[in-house]
Amino acid sequence: MRKKIIFGQPSIGNEEINYITKVIKSKWIGSGKVTEKFENNFKNYKKSKFAVSVNSCTAALHLSLIYCGVKIGDEVITTPMTFASTINSIAMIGAKPILADINPETFNIDPKNIEKLITRKTKAILIVHLAGLPCEIMKIMKIAKKYNLKVIEDCAHAIESKINGKHVGNFGDAGCFSFYSTKNLTTGEGGMIICDDKNFYKKIRVARLHGLSKDAWKRYLPESVNKKYYEHYDVTEIGYKYNMIDINAAMGIIQLKKLDKNWMIRKKLFYIYKKKLKNLPIKFQKIEFKNIKHAYHLFLLVVDKDKTNKNRNDLIKFLNLKGVGVGINYRTVTDMSIFRKKFNWNNRTCPNSKYLGDNTLSLPIHPKVQKKEALYICEKIREFFNK
Repeated sequence: MRKKIIFGQPSIGNEEINYITKVIKSKWIGSGKVTEKFENNFKNYKKSKFAVSVNSCTAALHLSLIYCGVKIGDEVITTPMTFASTINSIAMIGAKPILADINPETFNIDPKNIEKLITRKTKAILIVHLAGLPCEIMKIMKIAKKYNLKVIEDCAHAIESKINGKHVGNFGDAGCFSFYSTKNLTTGEGGMIICDDKNFYKKIRVARLHGLSKDAWKRYLPESVNKKYYEHYDVTEIGYKYNMIDINAAMGIIQLKKLDKNWMIRKKLFYIYKKKLKNLPIKFQKIEFKNIKHAYHLFLLVVDKDKTNKNRNDLIKFLNLKGVGVGINYRTVTDMSIFRKKFNWNNRTCPNSKYLGDNTLSLPIHPKVQKKEALYICEKIREFFNK
């Protein structure tokens, strides 16, 4: 293999380019009709009542926490096996993230670790469907109902994921999605919030754009064909600059049409890896559950330290030398210096997450990866462990 196999590469074609060009030529590139169309299309795909586009999943999490009533001094229970934005969104409010360790087989938050952490300060549970595997949402929702807690779903990896035929993001009070450049659906940068509560939807929709009562493109709209006038806006909420724009939304509309096709490609790659890498001193995320649809956003492998003296970092170096790009998803958040300083986390805080974060890596699984490339990657991994 001469060219490097890129770990994360968006699948973008002429359809996206043509639609973006059309938006640019329209002379309106901010939040407008195309953004609204993307929201409606996404809402219909997810079978949710409401959808609000934003400029990142971090923005989606932040707004959802605020409008779920999380305030300064409150506690939010979440997972340690996640990206920094999950923790940042809680900290930005002035709330405290409380970590419930993961299930070492699924790598998702373990429901049995949640209930014992609930105090009078607990306001919400923020779960992450890691790599596209849904959490044990029924157990989590039962706990939330018992203690009257809000549930926010971080679905950054899980656009296609379902439980019993129902899309994730629809179980809690809000579902938050990422459209970052390496996600299953990309708009370059962007995100979405879905919910079923109309008041929640209305507040988030206003707050994501400075708290304005009307977006710029709606300020000059005819109430009828024969009457045109300018309508002044009001500021009704303390808001943020979190809106998506039509350029990004145009890409999202086309990407949404390709979602199922790309999911099938990733699924095939996923099972090539599982088949060809068996019988090595590595572990995989357990995903074989009834009535679960995995999004196949990431293929995670874990170097089994009980079966080999070789380590993850040396495997990464070896693969890079062989032209294979890989990722780490993720180091545990308890390793991050600012979080250690602010929340007094250490190596003993969440031992399951610490072990996973020290020994996991992610293989390329985007739709541009060819079968021969996946087989080459497997060959090189086997070579590493057998040399």
